[in-house]
Amino acid sequence: MPLSRHFEIVYMLLHKKKVTADELAEHFEVSTRTIYRDIDALSAAGIPIYSSRGKGGGISLMEGYVFNTSLLSEQEQNDMLMALQSVATATIPQVEEVLNKLSRLFKKDMGNWIEVDFSPWGSQNSQRQLFTLIRNAIITNRVIKFRYYNVAGEQSYRSVEPAKLLFKDKSWYVEGYCLNTESHRVFKISRMKEIAVTEISYEPRTVVASTDTKMNDLLHTIEVTLHISAQGAYRVYDEFAEKTITQKEDGSYTVTAQFPVGNWLDSYLLSFGPLLIEVSPEQVRTRILSHLETMKRNLNDPL
Repeated sequence: MPLSRHFEIVYMLLHKKKVTADELAEHFEVSTRTIYRDIDALSAAGIPIYSSRGKGGGISLMEGYVFNTSLLSEQEQNDMLMALQSVATATIPQVEEVLNKLSRLFKKDMGNWIEVDFSPWGSQNSQRQLFTLIRNAIITNRVIKFRYYNVAGEQSYRSVEPAKLLFKDKSWYVEGYCLNTESHRVFKISRMKEIAVTEISYEPRTVVASTDTKMNDLLHTIEVTLHISAQGAYRVYDEFAEKTITQKEDGSYTVTAQFPVGNWLDSYLLSFGPLLIEVSPEQVRTRILSHLETMKRNLNDPL
């Protein structure tokens, strides 16, 4: 994240007056060559920063330089802090650090006005750390290995070059190049188990666009019409686009939408329980009734 590094370099120089390239390289865990590139970028942006060699040398700001916060309006300062606070909800440590320093610099306390937690209710802390684990693998170009369950419940072991974290329809996915299938794939994080970051590095590949037709788990879809009771309004409006919903005179709803074919669809429809009044086409309805008969037999004849 070069922008945050550039800001922190200036922040450090304002408080320490002078530091060496080696000290900065160690602090940011980058090469001294990268630090000198940062210095050149800051100079080009108009920051009076320079370096001197030899004993007592180092990197410093021009004598008397002060960062003028009045260059930013009150609204611009607030917008900057609020934007960083929004990004910080993804638990990115570098952003949190920059946010704290800018808050002190602007003499503002925005408060914790936003919190985002993508983990399920009651989940363990280890689950919440998956986002950071995978993000770090992407940033450092490290292959990840994991056990995976597809929509049919089939288990496989995968080695993947992760390229992107993708949030779509209430779920997190990892998009990357699967070394097992030698193709670009998308994996739902909730179905990834025993995730481990390896020491195997890779050169980033061109990422295939993430669209519904490219997501391997949602490759085959079918149009399904659901009739849902009025008591199911909370799910109807939570889970479906408004253009797919029609409310009937009795308060119930019909929804017509595209769904992925397979076991996932069956499980999803069964999750509506008594809220689901009717479903079509007939092949989907027949499958649901078959599952219900199996469940009834299992519950009446427990092992």
